Amino acid sequence: ALVNITVYDMMGRQVKTLINDQQTAGYRSLQWNSTNDAGSPVSAGIYLYKIQAGEYISTKKMVLLK
Repeated sequence: ALVNITVYDMMGRQVKTLINDQQTAGYRSLQWNSTNDAGSPVSAGIYLYKIQAGEYISTKKMVLLK
């Protein structure tokens, strides 16, 4: 299915698109290097990430500590 993982700040602005690609079924992991789409580092704080895979959509909070 088409998988999209996007990071947002608490104001709802898109910070980084981590994956936007076709993926096969199975477990995956990835690591965000705390940069935005332009490659600039982002500040520590609370961020939201949204995972979309086919019809599945989930949004969760994460804390970025530096």
